[in-house]
Amino acid sequence: MLLTLPYPQIDPIAVELGPLALRWYGLAYIAGLVLGWQYCKALTARTPDDALSRAAFDDFLLWATLGVLLGGRLGYVVFYQPGHFLEHPAQAVMLWQGGMSFHGGLLGVVAAIVLFARKRGLRLLAFADIIACAAPIGLFFGRVANFINGELWGRPAPDVPWAMVFPTGGPIARHPSQLYEALLEGVVLFAVLFLMQRRGWLASPGVATGIFVAGYGVARFIVEFFRAPDPFLGYLALGATMGQLLSLPMILAGAGLIAWAARRERAA
Repeated sequence: MLLTLPYPQIDPIAVELGPLALRWYGLAYIAGLVLGWQYCKALTARTPDDALSRAAFDDFLLWATLGVLLGGRLGYVVFYQPGHFLEHPAQAVMLWQGGMSFHGGLLGVVAAIVLFARKRGLRLLAFADIIACAAPIGLFFGRVANFINGELWGRPAPDVPWAMVFPTGGPIARHPSQLYEALLEGVVLFAVLFLMQRRGWLASPGVATGIFVAGYGVARFIVEFFRAPDPFLGYLALGATMGQLLSLPMILAGAGLIAWAARRERAA
């Protein structure tokens, strides 16, 4: 077996003041939301829609936070362990015990976007496009937090020189799949959207949202080949994981939205 990289033992608690403990996972959510919020406000200067003001994104921050937390938890309960939570319904609200779903969080934010845009009279797709450009920031910090927590590790990789032995993953060297996800879902997807936005290729409403949705689906589908499936689910139909099955509709929906936006632009 080739040499492996040592897993950096980082205390999951970033700051502890008496009985109060602030975890890296919580800091990741805060960083993703705050930096994404600031980036959205910066992008408003590049949109011709006067209704999409910086103040609108100030007000939307709370909506986004609730969408991420409530949707992420509900998605985990429904998609991953419905039987367990039917038997123990009180645990469904125990966020501090862990268990969040990106796909559920996405649905929660989508609901928040739709409701907020309708309430404020905003153009839905133009509003969603700005948020889509900022979303990879939160994904990056979330995956780094997964790595610090030593959770959601990858499949065995004894011959990969950068494999790591995770504290909760047994003695087997594994892919650091959390970092693969941080790279693809966070850095690469942000860079693609940033460059396309700078070149003016995201002017048609819906294109940025479609690229984000499809891009995340593709990135997650690929990384799932290196990430260990959830032990209580294992491999599902045709050897796919739950993450892959949930990502397929995202790829189709994102591609469909891009095609629809392109046809609408040509017809205009």
